[in-house]
Amino acid sequence: MKPTLQDTDRQLFREQVEDAEPLSFEGAEPFRRRPPPVPRPRPIEAPDGDERVALAESEVETHDYLLFARPGVQNRVLADLQRGAFPVGLEVDLHGLQAEHARQILAEFLAECAHRRVRCARIIHGKGMRSSGRAPVLKSKVNYWLRLYDQVLAFCSATRRDGGTGAVYVLLRNPNKAGRTRAL
Repeated sequence: MKPTLQDTDRQLFREQVEDAEPLSFEGAEPFRRRPPPVPRPRPIEAPDGDERVALAESEVETHDYLLFARPGVQNRVLADLQRGAFPVGLEVDLHGLQAEHARQILAEFLAECAHRRVRCARIIHGKGMRSSGRAPVLKSKVNYWLRLYDQVLAFCSATRRDGGTGAVYVLLRNPNKAGRTRAL
């Protein structure tokens, strides 16, 4: 049974809070459930079992939220990437470019990231609102191209403050570990 307030208690409360002003809140946005991650396709093996067949662009599905991680990338690292916790070392804006020109710029950008020893980069590809058929051409191309570079460990759509589904965070191989060899 719910207790009821008496009128005197209600009046006393109103008198005590009549000069109160609402607080302004500039904190983080409330939690929103994200869509479940898209499962990674298993690599296709050649009939002899030793060599992997090259990934075809038609095999890569592009959803609204992009998410990719190579085997061995820890879930915690991927979660940090999705939260935007890694500092972005370099950024490139590809949206509005023709696909072939964007591919060349992406290749040069990743080479520059390796040269500058960047761990995390942001690539803005746009959402495809102005493309014919309203399909995101560059988004699907970037989704495919990034999978072809061995230096790319993982990538995911950026947080809303950094472009949302119109940009991706790219986690690159740790430049400090690149020259090391493992001891058995």
